[in-house]
Amino acid sequence: MGLNLKKIGVCAFFSLIANPTFIVAQEVSGYQKPPQAMVDIVEANVSRSVSFSNSGDYMLILEAEGYPSILDLAHPYLSLAGLRVNPKNYSNNRSTYFSSISIKNVRNGDEIHFMGIPKEGKIKDVTFSPNESLLAFSLTFDDEVQLWLANLSNGRAQRLSNVALNDIYGTLYKWSADGLSILANCVAEEKLPNQAIVQIAPVVKESLPGVASANRTYQDLLKNVADEADFERYLTSQLKQIYLNGQTVNFSRPAIYKSFDYSPDGNYVMLLKVQKPYSYLVPISDFAHKVELRDKYGKLLKEIAHVPLADNLPQGFDAVVKGPREHAWRADKAHTIFWIEAQDEGDPSKRIAVRDILYTQDAESSSKRKLADCYLRFNYIDWGDDQIAIVNERWWKTRAERRVFIKPGNSRYRVNLWDRYYEDAYSDPGAFVKTYNHFNREVLLLEYNPLRRMADPNNVNVFSISPGASPQGDRPFLLQFNVKTKHTDTLFRSRAPFYELPVFFDNKDKLIVSRESATEPPNYFNLNFRQSKTKQLTYFKNPYPQLFGIHQQKLTYRRADRLALSAMLYLPQDYNASNGRLPVLMWAYPREFKTANAAGQVKGSPYRFNKISWASPLYWVTQGYAVMDNVDMPIVGESNDQPNDTFIEQLQQNAEAAVNKIVSMGIGDAKRIAIGGHSYGAFMTANLLAHTNLFAAGIARSGAYNRTLTPFGFQAEERNYWQNPQLYYKMSPFSYADKIKTPLLLIHGLSDENSGTFPVQSERFYSALKSFGATTRLVNLPYEAHSYRAKESILHLLWEMNKWLDTYVKNKK
Repeated sequence: MGLNLKKIGVCAFFSLIANPTFIVAQEVSGYQKPPQAMVDIVEANVSRSVSFSNSGDYMLILEAEGYPSILDLAHPYLSLAGLRVNPKNYSNNRSTYFSSISIKNVRNGDEIHFMGIPKEGKIKDVTFSPNESLLAFSLTFDDEVQLWLANLSNGRAQRLSNVALNDIYGTLYKWSADGLSILANCVAEEKLPNQAIVQIAPVVKESLPGVASANRTYQDLLKNVADEADFERYLTSQLKQIYLNGQTVNFSRPAIYKSFDYSPDGNYVMLLKVQKPYSYLVPISDFAHKVELRDKYGKLLKEIAHVPLADNLPQGFDAVVKGPREHAWRADKAHTIFWIEAQDEGDPSKRIAVRDILYTQDAESSSKRKLADCYLRFNYIDWGDDQIAIVNERWWKTRAERRVFIKPGNSRYRVNLWDRYYEDAYSDPGAFVKTYNHFNREVLLLEYNPLRRMADPNNVNVFSISPGASPQGDRPFLLQFNVKTKHTDTLFRSRAPFYELPVFFDNKDKLIVSRESATEPPNYFNLNFRQSKTKQLTYFKNPYPQLFGIHQQKLTYRRADRLALSAMLYLPQDYNASNGRLPVLMWAYPREFKTANAAGQVKGSPYRFNKISWASPLYWVTQGYAVMDNVDMPIVGESNDQPNDTFIEQLQQNAEAAVNKIVSMGIGDAKRIAIGGHSYGAFMTANLLAHTNLFAAGIARSGAYNRTLTPFGFQAEERNYWQNPQLYYKMSPFSYADKIKTPLLLIHGLSDENSGTFPVQSERFYSALKSFGATTRLVNLPYEAHSYRAKESILHLLWEMNKWLDTYVKNKK
């Protein structure tokens, strides 16, 4: 839970800023900085997001320069139902923002830089108007969130109205179908009383016989009636229709809105409203909600469904609520609703042929229509027209995925297009390419044979973009697929020495790809492959020129049981064998698989540009280390075996294989190898130090080390503690704290919001290690969540890690 400035006081706050590692006595105080080469990389950080308008005629470029200050993170917040609420401006404390917007015309290359946007405003939620003449976006200030419009014709931006937005949860705004107004989630004018509720009484929770509620451990939940009052005060909002002249009209009564959306023809609005009772066990995403249908002016027409609170689901990752769920509009119809209903009462342990049924209902009708059976759990649907839609079904237990061709106009038609294991990356056909129909909604991009369409409407091509995993590494491709004949044609595939990812395709004159290499950052090109023409659209520069010349190599090797593994190796500039063996930093994250075939597949690409985030281990290439990143740590459990049954044994084999590889190449010094990871990678690191003598030191960031504190499952483990207590004990490095003699650096954000990785995990593990005389150090970062954000925190993090590695690895005595 985050620190509250009201509780600790201003003086105490600045004391924390001055000494971020106040939990542990240190020989230095205050935030420290790593070597200048690392500082330069952090200073060069630019986060960039690129997307395209519906037509593909405009490229939207959003940039956020640099990391925020620790003072930005230190603003007080309220922890409510899994959310972190900024009570001053009604925003979400963990939002990501941009600092600039620009538009590039794909056809003529013109660029638009908007005038009038205040520099102190933080940009978010940018969307094109239906006719692509305007941009809407939110600007977040210290005291409120505002709705703005930017005009593409004159490059001017201005605030649309003086109402403040409520950007805490759910949908923020939606354009009307005609583009003449925006339906927005606004701060309610009649706010609930702002009075403190002091609860001087026991807080009682009760469980009744026969009502099981096995939920994972979540952070920031509601805890008492005072939290409930704050929850209602800050999340209750007023929907307003805001017209382009700034005029506003209330749309419906104040409520807590989960989402809202216009029907494709714009004549109706579907609202999802959070309902009581609230839960102290699960976050707001699992709260009960009511589904309403209103006309475009806000008049209530009918209630469609009540979706229950999901705090007592059956055990299993395929568990869902009973009754109707996942209500949305059909993209290919004017005003038709679809939803899913479980046939197994949401319980994956029940044996039943049909798991889910997909239903539809016209907004102007009172009768529902069955559209399709799902023999696995419904995942999502891609709409096309009355002749084609493609349903995606999945079943977690077996990792099975099925894509089914249905005809919305004929509920009896069903053809399986793909049956595969979704963890098998080599067989992944990718995501289907979409286009926008006359309702301005995303539907499948279809290619009918005009000569045969009337005679055979099944003879249609769809298109997909796949990551292109292969034994040679990732080579993204654009696929054409005939749903009748199942004939495939690869229209485009990434070519070495580039990593080229298709991002927009219209089956006419636009195939826009993001192209990068090991030395050049991603830039965008329009490839008219039918005419063999190429046009470069962007010219983004390499932000890390100081890393030019580092050697990058994809390593492949095998562990003792012959399972194929891989890792990416980075070596310092001008390194050669005559320089001698290097200290090594390995960075990894374990992943579970149901088949050895999927676990042994090559992952990643040697041709990708390395964007160095705060979490990257590549900083240490500048310090003379060989860095092995994304070191394969597969945990396999085939057939009826569960991966975690042999978690420790497989972890040992993975690590031994990686160490043997780098040492046998004559590059790594076997006595100077460190292992590290973040989150589940931290858990992995502690286990490897407890059960092997392979490493000189370890670094574990924001991990969980005692699995009895996550008793209802963790990561991909469905079984609870009481079903297999020995597994929970064996997998917990906390159980073997007395065995760890290798130096271990623990780092944790004090405001970690991630399920299971409470800061107390690191504190208790550190105490156990210390009690047995281990060499260890705990660094707690104030105001940092599971991912770290503040520049001061990141620089200090790098300083801590570098000092640890230099002491116990590079200069090991």
